[in-house]
Amino acid sequence: MVTSTATHVTKAREQRWSEEAAFFDRAARRVEPIHLPIDPLALQRYARPVLRKRFNKEYRFKVLGPLEGKTLLDVGCGDGQNSVMLARMGARVTGIDVSPGAIEVARRRAEVNGVADRVRFLCSPVEEAALPDREFDIVWGEGILHHVLDDLERVLGRLARWTKPDGMLIFSEPINLSPALRRIRRSIPIRTDATPGERPMLGAELDLVRRHVSGLVMRPYSVLGRLDRLILVRFNYERSPVVRRAIVNAIAIFDWLITSLPGCARLASTCVLHGRPARGDA
Repeated sequence: MVTSTATHVTKAREQRWSEEAAFFDRAARRVEPIHLPIDPLALQRYARPVLRKRFNKEYRFKVLGPLEGKTLLDVGCGDGQNSVMLARMGARVTGIDVSPGAIEVARRRAEVNGVADRVRFLCSPVEEAALPDREFDIVWGEGILHHVLDDLERVLGRLARWTKPDGMLIFSEPINLSPALRRIRRSIPIRTDATPGERPMLGAELDLVRRHVSGLVMRPYSVLGRLDRLILVRFNYERSPVVRRAIVNAIAIFDWLITSLPGCARLASTCVLHGRPARGDA
């Protein structure tokens, strides 16, 4: 019985890896060479000394502080946009992803942006990656944990072990903490471009993150910010007209204020999670 259960778990895990790889391989084939260079306006935005906490990604860079000389693991690096930007800011980056197609695009992106000597990429599921313990100052993940919910504890344990004891783990993830919003979401047939089994994280899963990330800070985002993709041109803040950016700025301020009120974090659709590796893992 134990052997049968283990075999079933292994097969389910391998099927998930295969489906995820196929999904992101298809996305990688749509990346055109003209889009490989990092937008200088985006780099300027995230590298500037004054970062706005009301924006999810600016908040994360504010939390990280200077990156020069830091070792960083980009988990679920995809086609390398974050890996390359982080390397441009001074970090020495290792990117890991299950998609061979995405990894190939990431390597080309690093070359085009002149940071191939500061970035290395590994094509592997996180659950099977061979990386040294206590190797990284920073473990960065953008939208990765909600892809590995069936193996979340195992993945978190590995990520925490790979982080230096005084290092940091930082993630941005979709969440759904409101039962009422979950019922509404299930009742409205909205087509999304998502991998099989993908869904936002729930409260119990955030509690699991807390077990592996000491002093976990959770900063919620995106109440009305869900509308940003309808306002911005191609969901691109830097290249959208000033009026559209002003609307998004106003929404971000509203979201920051509303999610700062007691009990209102459950209205958010995304959150940033950050802290140190738990002692048992480190």
